Amino acid sequence: MMNIQEFRKGLGDGVPIAAGYLSVSFSFGIMVLNGGLSIFQGALMSLTNMTSAGQFAGLQVIIAGGTLLEMALTQLIINLRYALMSLSLSQKLSEGVTFRQRLVIAFANTDEIFAAAMSRGKSLTFSYMIGLQLLPILGWTSGTMLGAAASGLMPPVLGSALNVALYGMFIAVVTPAARRSRPVLFAAALAAALSCLFYYVPALKSVSSGTAIILATVAASAAAAVLFPIKEEGGGEA
Repeated sequence: MMNIQEFRKGLGDGVPIAAGYLSVSFSFGIMVLNGGLSIFQGALMSLTNMTSAGQFAGLQVIIAGGTLLEMALTQLIINLRYALMSLSLSQKLSEGVTFRQRLVIAFANTDEIFAAAMSRGKSLTFSYMIGLQLLPILGWTSGTMLGAAASGLMPPVLGSALNVALYGMFIAVVTPAARRSRPVLFAAALAAALSCLFYYVPALKSVSSGTAIILATVAASAAAAVLFPIKEEGGGEA
């Protein structure tokens, strides 16, 4: 049964994410129309695929006339990090969340939604997660439609500039949790440092961006788990 209070709390936490998604998907909508796809096709992509990097990469495969196998491999590499996030998120869901409800939650488990959910200081209910994900889904889809519709009116440089909003929004989501928790700050800083290595070190630049994200995430999470272990409640042996 839907908990209205939890749902409203999720809606409130999802507002800044939805605002960021609206601006970023605006530029995606412009690319969709310029690539020869229709507004409906672009909106359908955004409604059924909650992944910014995956959609941008998938659009390029479509425009280039790539095969379904190329599309599948591209999406697998880029979006494999969501498997790690879902495993972590599942540990924080309340016991009342059923298997079917977990499938619904998994649909929109994006980087920003995951960060917002994990930074909440209590277990996550289905009502809260639905509220948290609803506005970002609407923002991402409507932004794509608006961008495609306004593609002929907006200068290309302005559409490209909107991409910066996604990074600013993600920083805004992570910063409060990092200020409260030293392990979160350590993991975020280490992941950023490792990402810089993959980007700037010549020997590592050949690694794809999706794989680099996965490696940096796993390494930073493992290091934080070793250095900052969570003590079991009770402290005794089973």
